[in-house]
Amino acid sequence: MINIAILGTGKIIPEAVSALQASGKFHVANIWARPHSRDKAAALAEKFNIDNFTTDLDEILNDSTIDFVYVGLINSVHHEYAKKFLTAGKNVIVEKPFTTSAAQAKELIDLALSKRLYLFEAVTTLHLPNFFAIRDALKQIGNVKLVICNYSQYSGRYDAYKNDKIVAPAFDPKLFGGALADINIYNLNFVVGLFGLPKNVSYAANFGWNGVDTSGIATLEYENFLAQCIGAKDSGSPCFLSIQGDNGYIYSTSPPNELNSFDLAVRGEQIKTFALNKFPHRMIQEFVDFGEIFERDDYSAVERGLKTSLDVMTVVDYCKKN
Repeated sequence: MINIAILGTGKIIPEAVSALQASGKFHVANIWARPHSRDKAAALAEKFNIDNFTTDLDEILNDSTIDFVYVGLINSVHHEYAKKFLTAGKNVIVEKPFTTSAAQAKELIDLALSKRLYLFEAVTTLHLPNFFAIRDALKQIGNVKLVICNYSQYSGRYDAYKNDKIVAPAFDPKLFGGALADINIYNLNFVVGLFGLPKNVSYAANFGWNGVDTSGIATLEYENFLAQCIGAKDSGSPCFLSIQGDNGYIYSTSPPNELNSFDLAVRGEQIKTFALNKFPHRMIQEFVDFGEIFERDDYSAVERGLKTSLDVMTVVDYCKKN
């Protein structure tokens, strides 16, 4: 088993710990929290039968038995903590979004590559069997013309933000909150993961009272087609992914972070439905993949993943400027 320490006690952590344990690849050995969140760390350790919890970061930094750390902290500090542990010689898994800029992403990537450390971004979309099946099915729908991704989900924190001016990190632009970084990032990973960097990017958004983008549409222009990525935290609608080609289409009614199934419609043929994901929870597959890549020392897979992370952050940079 691969020993991993968890950084953070936020909303994503119980899901991540459960998925790590279910993967059969990782042993969660420690949880770190800031001093004011010590009780949360203690509760998580008890709930998931984890031997240790700590508020001393050096305890994890200096623990030679820890193979990986999982950075599940607020978006704005992903770079800081990943860099700290890479510098100390630890392998790192960073929860999405990877960083707050392409420059930060490149710094982490260069550091990991120079030390041949394993650095992964935890984006569930890119590890689901249905994603790879969609990639393989693209050739059947002919020349791609339009891609539309809509992940819109009314946030449980939006009422407090709108009515009471209570700003959770997900709605704080200073902490790299907002629809683009929080929810639309899955759409961007879906599109960039399939098609690479676009030639042009623009972003139109609805902004809240503190300047955070509460919903928005990113338009990615490729050589021969357009892609639109729609993300909303201030409103909801059925989620979907659509890839239209001149010989058919691919369509899913799942949000991109789950991608539970999709339809392949080729002109003149019966519509085929695919549901190939192996695990009941969306996060398990990515941790299985990370563990297997580490076990077989497949560093080329690390490099491929990091290229996508850098490409997505490059697109995010363009969105923030446009």
